[in-house]
Amino acid sequence: MIAISAVSSALLFSLLCEASAVVLLNSTDSSPPTNNFTDIEAALEAQLDSADIPKTRRKRYISQNDMIAILDYHNQVRGKVFPPAANMEYMVMVKLPAPPKNRAWILFKAMKTTNMVWDENLAKSAEAWAATCIWDHGPSYLLRFLGQNLSVRTGRYRSILQLVKPWYDEVKDYAFPYPQDCNPRCPMRCFGPMCTHYTQMVWATSNRIGCAIHTCQNMNVWGALWRRAVYLVCNYAPKGNWIGEAPYKVGVPCSACPPSYGGSCTDNLCFPGVTSNYLYWFK
Repeated sequence: MIAISAVSSALLFSLLCEASAVVLLNSTDSSPPTNNFTDIEAALEAQLDSADIPKTRRKRYISQNDMIAILDYHNQVRGKVFPPAANMEYMVMVKLPAPPKNRAWILFKAMKTTNMVWDENLAKSAEAWAATCIWDHGPSYLLRFLGQNLSVRTGRYRSILQLVKPWYDEVKDYAFPYPQDCNPRCPMRCFGPMCTHYTQMVWATSNRIGCAIHTCQNMNVWGALWRRAVYLVCNYAPKGNWIGEAPYKVGVPCSACPPSYGGSCTDNLCFPGVTSNYLYWFK
C-alpha cells in the first residue's frame, strides 16, 4: 500500500471580506520509511521534545470552542457521505484538564476510546508544526504515520470553519471510490481539481484528529509574503488516502461498525456506548 503524495496549487480569494485563503493538499508519504520509529506515539514524542514552541502564548494552541466546531463539522460531513458509509465513526471530545475554581462546568459524556476522538498529542504536534510558519506539510518523519490538512488565510474571520470548509468543498470533484482525476501531480500535471482534503476528512479508519491554529507575523506562501497569516494545521491518525483503497465501506449506515461500538448508531455514524460520565471545562 502506498499513500497519495501531492501538492496543491489552488488559491482561493475572498475579496469581499478583504481576506485571502489557501488550501494545500493533505500529504501522506509514499516513500519507504527513513527512520527508526516503530509507532506513532514515539514519533509524536520525538517531535514534541525537539519542537521550538514559544513558551509564552496569549492563548492555547486552539480554543475549546474551535475544537467543538471542527469535531461537529467533521461529524456532519462524515454522516452525509454519498454513497452512504457502513463503517463511518463518530468523533467526540475526550476529557480536558480541570478548570480553576469557581468556574462553570459543562457535562459531557465520555466515550470508549475506539471511536474517533480529539487527540491532544496530535493537536500539540499540529501546534509544533504551525509554529514554524512553514507553508508545507511536515515534519517529514511524521508523515508516514499522519494524514494532514492545512489551511491559511489573512485578514479577519468569523469562524474557524472558514478555514475548514474549503476541504469539504472538494467533494464536487470527487467520484467514489478513488480520487481519479482530482489528484494533480508535479511535474507532469501541476494543476487541476483536488479532493484529497475531503477524502481525509471522511476516511473511516482515521479515528483520531488534533488541530492547532497559529498566527504567523510573516509567512512565505508560494513566494508571496503574507503578514499576520492565520495558519491551521489538522493531523489525522491513522493516516488515510491510501492508493487503491476507498475511504469507507459502502452500505447501510452503521451496518459494518467495529464490534466495540455495540451496534449503536447516530446520524448515520457508528456511535460508541457510554462507559461513564465526566465533567468537561470550556472557557
